[in-house]
Amino acid sequence: MPQYDVIVIGAGNGGLSAAVTLAQAGKKVAVFERHNIPGGCGTSFCRGRFEFEVALHQLSSMGTPEKPGPLRTLFDEYGITDKIDWIEIESLYKINLPGGKGVALPADRMKAEAALIKAFPEEKEAIKRYYEMVWKFNEETVAFMEKSAKSSGGEPPALKKLIMKAGFPKLYPTLAKYGVKSTDDVLNEFFKSKELQLCLSAYWCFMGMPPARFPFTILARCTYIYTEDKPYYLRGGSQVISQALTEAIKKAGGAVFFNLGIKKIVLEKGKAVGVIDENGEKYRCKKIISNISPTATYANLLDEKEVPAEAREYLKAYTVGISALTCFIGLDCPPETIGFTDSFNLTYDSLDANRDFMNSYELDTSIDPIVSTCYTVDDPEVSPKGTSIVTAGTLKYGTAWEKLSPEQYHKAKYDAANTIVERLEKRYPGFRSHIEEMEIATPITHMRYLNHPGGAIYGYEQDLKSSVFFFPRDTFIPNLDFASGWVNTCGFGPNYMYGNTVAKKLLKEMD
Repeated sequence: MPQYDVIVIGAGNGGLSAAVTLAQAGKKVAVFERHNIPGGCGTSFCRGRFEFEVALHQLSSMGTPEKPGPLRTLFDEYGITDKIDWIEIESLYKINLPGGKGVALPADRMKAEAALIKAFPEEKEAIKRYYEMVWKFNEETVAFMEKSAKSSGGEPPALKKLIMKAGFPKLYPTLAKYGVKSTDDVLNEFFKSKELQLCLSAYWCFMGMPPARFPFTILARCTYIYTEDKPYYLRGGSQVISQALTEAIKKAGGAVFFNLGIKKIVLEKGKAVGVIDENGEKYRCKKIISNISPTATYANLLDEKEVPAEAREYLKAYTVGISALTCFIGLDCPPETIGFTDSFNLTYDSLDANRDFMNSYELDTSIDPIVSTCYTVDDPEVSPKGTSIVTAGTLKYGTAWEKLSPEQYHKAKYDAANTIVERLEKRYPGFRSHIEEMEIATPITHMRYLNHPGGAIYGYEQDLKSSVFFFPRDTFIPNLDFASGWVNTCGFGPNYMYGNTVAKKLLKEMD
């Protein structure tokens, strides 16, 4: 029977990163992936003469070679930075407001403030105060987490326990004031203009939460990190990182098995001691990292009687998050032909994002905010000369889609995509006539490919009660840990880094 120090279930971002850390530390590691390529959402696929990125818009936390961010530092340790052609993005995003007004934010604090002041001169002082607060919030957050990690042996304790302690508000006043507020709470305090609020809250769509439920902590961190460390894309897309991590695992002596999923986690006296693959072969190990959701891990990889009652009770507090309907579009023209000037765009047809978000529970796509990314703006080589690649879609929960018959599903899928194209046509005249290729992914597509409950793309709902300081990281079976967006801030950068954190915890336990 094969034996390993650590077995990783799933070759997603967190799992791959954890496996590299462990393998390079000399541990015998095996990664099992049921698909034929690594990466999960960090992959690409081809249609016609176009290769489409599945999920990555912008990569955070990279920094520059002269001033590296935490992710660049991690990739340097892995030995993969120089194997990737990085492309620094100058624009954070562009907000297309109702009525046709567009506001683009540069990836520079002073330039972003200037752009917003030019668009909203009546709120000049509020804009300056807001940015000052966001930077102070992040400085206090970093100081608090570093101090907490030192005092607890490297693992930052939950803020929910420490935020109530005497002295915390004096030491970290900005963090204490805004740390558990929603995006709406904070933006309403600073600004009168709803248009301006939409221009500042764009990252809510990265977490699948409307501004009223989107934790301000995540908005503040995203705003700061993407601005200070700069957003990056990479030539070849996220599949390049996934492949580089896979090769790093193998180079360090680890094993990666494709087209081979795990069907059961083996327990002995309540402890995880191994796995059984889809072919029935058994493997023993000291530790297991599941890169799939805790829900799927407990429900699908363990017998019902083996799941601890406290684990069931614990997960009741967490709701499966949102999925998406995405159109992968290849255009037979360059971006400027139809008016794409920024790579990442968020289009609103009203000023009430909270109300419009409720449409994400429906099949209809007529009022949902549209997220569209034109990758060719950042990388002209991403598609054949004279063409463009655009992904455009809306956030959608999977429930309504799961109820459809095959015939109903086919019609709903194309009706939803057609509506998105119609709405983009109004913003980018000529868009429809230049479509050469189009593939449509629904929540059912994500469910089938990612094997996620509800086709969730952001794990559990990332609202105030379930994220930031309250992620479901508690474990109930010895030797079984989790490393994915289901137990961490979702996103590529955060999960590469969290996988490394989980691996280092296991190294301490094993050593």
